[in-house]
Amino acid sequence: MTKGRKTMDSAESLRRTPLYQEHRHLGATMSAFAGFDMPVQYQGILEESLATREQVGIFDVSHMAAFRIRGASATNFLQYMLTNDLDKISDVGAAQYTLLLDEDGGIIDDVIVYNTGGEFMMVANADNRDAVYEWLVDHSADGTGFDEVEIYDESDRTALIAVQGPEALEVIAEFAADDDWEAPARFHIAAIKLGEVNALVARTGYTGEDGVELIIHKEDAVDVWRALLSFENVIPVGLGARDILRLEMGYHLYGTDMDRSRNPIEAGLGWVCPKGQADYIGCEAVAAARTEGVAEKLVYMTVSGGIPRKDFPVFDDADKQIGTIASGSHSPALGTGIATAYVPVEFSAPGTQLKVGIRKRRADAAVVKAPFLKKA
Repeated sequence: MTKGRKTMDSAESLRRTPLYQEHRHLGATMSAFAGFDMPVQYQGILEESLATREQVGIFDVSHMAAFRIRGASATNFLQYMLTNDLDKISDVGAAQYTLLLDEDGGIIDDVIVYNTGGEFMMVANADNRDAVYEWLVDHSADGTGFDEVEIYDESDRTALIAVQGPEALEVIAEFAADDDWEAPARFHIAAIKLGEVNALVARTGYTGEDGVELIIHKEDAVDVWRALLSFENVIPVGLGARDILRLEMGYHLYGTDMDRSRNPIEAGLGWVCPKGQADYIGCEAVAAARTEGVAEKLVYMTVSGGIPRKDFPVFDDADKQIGTIASGSHSPALGTGIATAYVPVEFSAPGTQLKVGIRKRRADAAVVKAPFLKKA
């Protein structure tokens, strides 16, 4: 799951997840993120990032938005609203990464949709909660034949905890009340009993590691969080490490790597817009971008000699600025700087040598294929 942008909200106006006091008790460094007061780090970004790659990290992602869509026309409605082919998740329990576009092909949000049987659950970015909900509601009653669709915003009732890492499934199996519990297949969701807590467990995540995302009632969040931390191989992980982990895998962050000013072809997300799909909002704009080409594309770059950060300038070999960094950081797993940036298409081929302005220096950069970190 994915995401949200940092905001400049005052501390008084920030919302809190059901786990806010747990983060404070653990000594987390807190910061504004998508309108919430969220943990940036506990032990340290480096330690938390490596621990997730080597053992198990747990993340409070309760700030994410959650919606239920049901009704006789729900499948046809979502097929019209979303870019990916919903028929691929016709089996109960299947899930899909997809996009919500406007008529011009701009990305309103990237979401995960789960077929929970008789209805669908959609998890969206916290920053886009209102925009997504209003977009769905407006189009369910715009006279296009989807009047039987019901849309519920479950965000305030729901808590989400991501359990990620090579030992994550072992932890969940030990936590599960059913001794014979088996993890759902990747990109699938199933019911689970965690002690006395009823939960949904989704085999999804935003780190590139195996693991799950637990969807529970907000009143159960503290009990589940504390139980997870009772395992000696589990540590809490903040947004700082989460951002590095997702960037190492080339996962997009809404608000930096894409937004409503970008279309899926520019953003490298054409793979969630199947060419055979021609009945969703924005499909004409996507088809035109494919046929006519785009001026810029999102590229992935390794950067040596410095740490790239958002909005740092990108230069060609003639020292002309051709773009700016979208996402950037130091990769603990790779020991080098990594970044994404929108650059003219002629500079987008892997192997292209570029420069990144870091303070008063020019750091060497090379365009590479995603992901940065190759997993077995």
